[in-house]
Amino acid sequence: MSNLKERVAYLQGLAKGLNVSDNSAEGKLLVNIVETLDSFAEEINCLHSAHQDLENYVETIDEDLTDVEEEVFEDTEVDDDYVEVECPGCHETVTFEAGLLDEDDALEVTCPHCGEVVYDNMLEYDLEEDVDDEVVVSRTNHPGL
Repeated sequence: MSNLKERVAYLQGLAKGLNVSDNSAEGKLLVNIVETLDSFAEEINCLHSAHQDLENYVETIDEDLTDVEEEVFEDTEVDDDYVEVECPGCHETVTFEAGLLDEDDALEVTCPHCGEVVYDNMLEYDLEEDVDDEVVVSRTNHPGL
């Protein structure tokens, strides 16, 4: 930002060195342009300073919020009883409770994005453990399906 102020100061010095005065129409124009540029440079400098203050303030709030989240959620157990299935239609990941795999009644889970059926408990599926200890469901290929 100081570079902008330096450039305006250079223009002011150049105008004085060339003896530009507000006696002529062109001189008035040039003097007012340089004064306006100086005002813009000062305002941009103030905005930059205010932006830096706000940035520091937001960083402080973010750090405080992180501390509060850690304090509030440190004892909360994360329930990992969810199943992730890739939708065969839109290939989005669909997540649902693992307890639905044990349902005896007819049940279909559909993709919320495209409406495609991603799990039907009347069909047979293979359960696989993923690297992150998540259960992944894949359909067993049966003849006639």
